[in-house]
Amino acid sequence: MSAAIDRGAQQAPLVTPYRGALPQVNLLPPEVRAARGLTVVKRWLGVSLVATLALCAVAYAGSLVSASMAAKDLTAEQKVTSDLQVEEQKYAEVPRVLNALTSVKIAREAGMATEVQWKGYLDAVTAVLPEGVSIESFSVSPASTASAGDSTNPLKGASSGEIQFTGRTATVPDLASWIDSLNSIPGFASAWASSAAIAATDSTVYYTVAGSVQYTDAALAHRFSAAEGTS
Repeated sequence: MSAAIDRGAQQAPLVTPYRGALPQVNLLPPEVRAARGLTVVKRWLGVSLVATLALCAVAYAGSLVSASMAAKDLTAEQKVTSDLQVEEQKYAEVPRVLNALTSVKIAREAGMATEVQWKGYLDAVTAVLPEGVSIESFSVSPASTASAGDSTNPLKGASSGEIQFTGRTATVPDLASWIDSLNSIPGFASAWASSAAIAATDSTVYYTVAGSVQYTDAALAHRFSAAEGTS
């Protein structure tokens, strides 16, 4: 019995399982394979076309939304502009008034450029008069008429104007001291005694003195000058 089994075992062929891939053969005609490949290409082209159309649709919708928002913003800005124009009409007179004020300020500054507050200077001139001298006349000439280099005063320099005066005294005046006193007044310069003469009436003998003094820019008030920051 065991011998029969042994022989049967010896007679059975040994089968080794095949572990590699089985060879395959594509028996389809080339036309069929080409048709199938074209179908795949068409499918992907269709997908690409649909995706492109979808993107275009999204972009178009986005542009419509942007255009709508821009139109709303434009409408709002136009309303703001319209409201501002209405408000501007309320104040249309303001620029004209401001221009008129500017013109008045300029004219006032030009007209008052040579202003001198004479009260203080008259008091100063009176304060430095020699004893016994009184002022008989007092006149002022601005720079346009009080020219420099007057033949009666070779020391006269450029100035803002000139004061001419005449005085009267019962005694011979100290002209040198008087000139020094006039020159010491701030804003005055180039004081000059042009003449001194004796005069008489039926009962009185007296002296007359004529002179002048320059007043400089320091004597000007500058109350309406732009440089002074006044208005």
